[in-house]
Amino acid sequence: MSVYDYLFKFILIGNTGVGKSCLMSQYIGQIFQPIHDVTIGSEFGARMITINRRLIKLHIWDTAGQETFKSITRSFYRGAIGALLVYDVTRRETFNNLNSWLRDIRELADFNISIMLIGNKVDLDCRREVSQEEGEQFAKQNGLLFLEVSAKTTQNIEEVFKKIASNILQKIEDGVIDLSNKPFGIKVGLRGQGSATVIAKTYTLKSRCCSLQ
Repeated sequence: MSVYDYLFKFILIGNTGVGKSCLMSQYIGQIFQPIHDVTIGSEFGARMITINRRLIKLHIWDTAGQETFKSITRSFYRGAIGALLVYDVTRRETFNNLNSWLRDIRELADFNISIMLIGNKVDLDCRREVSQEEGEQFAKQNGLLFLEVSAKTTQNIEEVFKKIASNILQKIEDGVIDLSNKPFGIKVGLRGQGSATVIAKTYTLKSRCCSLQ
């Protein structure tokens, strides 16, 4: 039974070895696996969170970072409302490849998708090759949310998912995302059906008012 207000579908993307699988396993199961098999295709996890008294179910897809599986990875973009774009702060090449990943998101995902840039492995600060300021600047230039994290120490792991989910929820409540059009990556649960109807009506009224101006 869908006893939640909303279900949001997220995808984790980025180069292989940046720690996407470790990030997800830490968030879903509070487990850090220093040695993890390379993801082939995708892996799935789910978790419930509460934001502003709304019960949100997160479906998280961890995608493969190898070029070989990029065609499979791209198939997940269209059905997502949130993208977590991950790079490794100790490997500059993973940061340099962000434009390529971002281009795929912009071309293939829904227009309203929220994107969070994540710099992982800050626990290895002595090996850092990408500064926090560089990550912040890239995020600012491209209109992305941004946080640095450590999948090993759990630094900012909870905050990442809460921040992007809050951003999507705000878009719903502001009428930026029109729930009446069944947007990609969002499902309204039983708890959220009443509020979704009110938001949809408000969105319709705003649209009519704008058209009359």
